[in-house]
Amino acid sequence: MSEDSEEGLTYAEAGVDLDASEAATAALVNAAGEFEGDYAGLVDLGEQYLALATDGVGTKLLVAEAIDDYSTIGIDCLAMNVNDLVAQGVEPVAFVDYLAVEEPDDEMAEAIGEGLRRGAEEAGVALVGGETAVLPDVIKGFDIAGACAGLAPKDGIFEGEAEPGDALVGWPSSGIHSNGLTLAREAVTRDHEYSDPFPPNPDRSIGEELLEPTALYTHLLDPLREAGVHGAAHVTGGGWTNLTRLGEHRYEITDPYDPQLIFEFVQSEGNVDDEEMHRTFNMGTGFVAALPEDDAEELAAETDGRVIGHVSEGEGVEIRGLSLS
Repeated sequence: MSEDSEEGLTYAEAGVDLDASEAATAALVNAAGEFEGDYAGLVDLGEQYLALATDGVGTKLLVAEAIDDYSTIGIDCLAMNVNDLVAQGVEPVAFVDYLAVEEPDDEMAEAIGEGLRRGAEEAGVALVGGETAVLPDVIKGFDIAGACAGLAPKDGIFEGEAEPGDALVGWPSSGIHSNGLTLAREAVTRDHEYSDPFPPNPDRSIGEELLEPTALYTHLLDPLREAGVHGAAHVTGGGWTNLTRLGEHRYEITDPYDPQLIFEFVQSEGNVDDEEMHRTFNMGTGFVAALPEDDAEELAAETDGRVIGHVSEGEGVEIRGLSLS
């Protein structure tokens, strides 16, 4: 490692202060008077809820731009939205995107659109339009975000609150997904270029490994409802602290999925400590549900998941010898 890489890197030092970001979001929600669930806004339509979620891809876009590969960005944009709806018990129905560019680029737009199409097809969501804006005075490069609408019967929405004694069932991530890329980029570019071979798998570049698209979890919705889950968590920004959205309990993770090699590479190159990694990244597990212990093994077997831990009295998240709160 270089001399600089001997200094341990944190997400805040890389440019993203999660505490400040959460405070700003809370201020916006309070000022606007929004009615929100844990992962999406809910509108009461009488017999059902209309749910709306919005999200983007973040600085993962800079990796795509650096290696001129936009083929997976559309999948990420769609996945970050539909997965949030699934975590609330909502069926995603329709998606719209907003692409803002410094200057028009037909090839880039086509590649992004193809990714959106692939993601929507896998998720069973309709693409109902979008908008492209050319904003040279506002945008440097490009940015993409989207919004997803979903529907759920009143009794389909997850309670959102785990209970002590619940088991935790988890499903693997596909890699780094679309969170923590500011930290990951800062770490890997200390001594490497995105175009360099990825040391654990030289057939791929570092950039390609970072761009592995976000996993889609829409296939879990019906089994989660049938199993009577108390709540679910999409492991995104904030890493494993996302589980605390399920209530003030102790979440003991005894059998998480192994982190993909990209996480080990980021940690090594940035000299990032274990706690910071687990507060920033999914570390191999992308989606978690809390439900009665008696039903957990059946749900795991049916959906290719596994029981990764349990809920008890107390507070915080215990994982790999770490205590997160």
